[in-house]
Amino acid sequence: MDKRTIIGIDPGTRLLGFGVIDVIGGKPVFVDMGVLDLRKDTDTYAKLRQIYETVSQVCKTYHGTEMALESPFYGKNAQVVLKLGRAQGAAMIAALENGISTVHEYAPREAKQAITGNGAASKEQVCTMLRKTLDITLEAEHLDATDALAIALCHYYTTSNPLAKLKGSSTWEKFIQENPGRIK
Repeated sequence: MDKRTIIGIDPGTRLLGFGVIDVIGGKPVFVDMGVLDLRKDTDTYAKLRQIYETVSQVCKTYHGTEMALESPFYGKNAQVVLKLGRAQGAAMIAALENGISTVHEYAPREAKQAITGNGAASKEQVCTMLRKTLDITLEAEHLDATDALAIALCHYYTTSNPLAKLKGSSTWEKFIQENPGRIK
């Protein structure tokens, strides 16, 4: 049986969420989730080290095969976006150095759309849908972890959907390249 292990990361320099799912027999199965609380540490570089070490441990513990990260969203404060990008980079390097060669990014709206059907869904709505979809008990106070779990499940949906492979690829150049015998 072919098994994939997808690690979802909701990067942050205050709270970082992670969620892990296995895909067994083509179905997603909940494995674990958690939150790294960085609010007490004031040293930016110490936080990045903690992110790297925690994500490395998650990768080693669950033998991740793929990672899905929430991409930094547009913000008015460039410093916040920069900090999120650094956190994301620390998680990416941890994944790559621990045997995960496939890292994908998803916008928060894209994950919400995949999980709830509404890109503007609240964190609580995402949590409710994850409970139902994965048939698990989730507490609302772990919303950073459920966001990470949503990113992992979004990646599963995106990579498992045969129509997703066609997304954004319906150009004439691609058609001509794939169908040389049909061009006169």
